[in-house]
Amino acid sequence: MEEIILALFKPTTYSDAWSLRRAMEGAGTQDRVLIEILCTRNNQEIRDIVRCYKDEMGRDLEKDLKKDTSGHFKRLLISMSQGNRDENQTVDMQKATADAERLFRAGEGKLGTDESTFNMILATRSFPQLKATIHEYGRLATRELLKAVDREFSGDVRDGMQAIVQCVANRPAFFAEKLYKSMKGLGTSDSTLIRVVVTRSEIDLVQIKQAFWEKYQKGLRTKVESDTSGDYKHLLLSIIGN
Repeated sequence: MEEIILALFKPTTYSDAWSLRRAMEGAGTQDRVLIEILCTRNNQEIRDIVRCYKDEMGRDLEKDLKKDTSGHFKRLLISMSQGNRDENQTVDMQKATADAERLFRAGEGKLGTDESTFNMILATRSFPQLKATIHEYGRLATRELLKAVDREFSGDVRDGMQAIVQCVANRPAFFAEKLYKSMKGLGTSDSTLIRVVVTRSEIDLVQIKQAFWEKYQKGLRTKVESDTSGDYKHLLLSIIGN
């Protein structure tokens, strides 16, 4: 209950900053939380999170990421935490085709994988530009970019890059899948359920509910009703609505 009360009565930016700090506290790091937040937020949201992390947690987010992650995954998260994605909403189709070709040559088209090319394109291009690049990649390659990332990478860096690609393609569907997995099998991942429902409630929860229905042929409200209980359930349902 403490976590959902905190999420409800603090700004979304604070909830994100708090979740990031909690994910890196103690032994081990909850990498899925770092991915869910840093790989899905826009520039302004990232900048607000970084500032809140400094002001409220008294810590430097980039320094904590460097300390608690490593390798290609660390480089991806550091790139995402800069909040420097191009914000030009105009799509340059020539650049989209060129980027698709660069991604192909950096992965499927060579022995080994040039991680820096994937990192640079996925972390800096605008979301509309990336959407065009994903389309162009599917046109010129033997498989979709999402599947290419799955083939070329592994572990956390794969999950992070796939989160970016999935959000570009269909952000509500990405969060719908997060919610479904948080309630799948024995037990419920309460932190994920709370975080996604509360932080998306004033952004795109209506679209997430629709995507949930389309993907799983079951309403999000119905699923939450069957997987939670007590005051916790009632609070979540009040946010989700009908």
